[in-house]
Amino acid sequence: MPRVEETIPAHLAAEAEAARAWFSKERGSEFKLTGILDPETLPEVAGAREMQLILCGQEDGQDVCLRERFEVGAADAGFEVRHLDEAATGPGSPAPLLDPPAGVRAEWLEKTLPRHAFSVFLFYRGFW
Repeated sequence: MPRVEETIPAHLAAEAEAARAWFSKERGSEFKLTGILDPETLPEVAGAREMQLILCGQEDGQDVCLRERFEVGAADAGFEVRHLDEAATGPGSPAPLLDPPAGVRAEWLEKTLPRHAFSVFLFYRGFW
């Protein structure tokens, strides 16, 4: 069963940041790196490391957190990042295991509560 770590290990920080920056640029929106799946068992093939990251940001005015797969390898000027197809993830998805990262919705909550008499939060089997 996949395990999500909120803290990126120091030896993976540069690669994870390169993937985050690449993803933010591709999506045209700034994302934060909020987690990594199974950092102690990341496969490495031909000098490139495959990693699954949890990235949170805004798209179309909505707060979103996404689990994305990347292959990150050393290049002349930093890292070469390749986004991996979701279909290649294999059976099962760790998405139901993901809790909202601490503070991701805090800004939304601070803006929303003053505008309404009450707010309803729904949490169903790990989806939020």
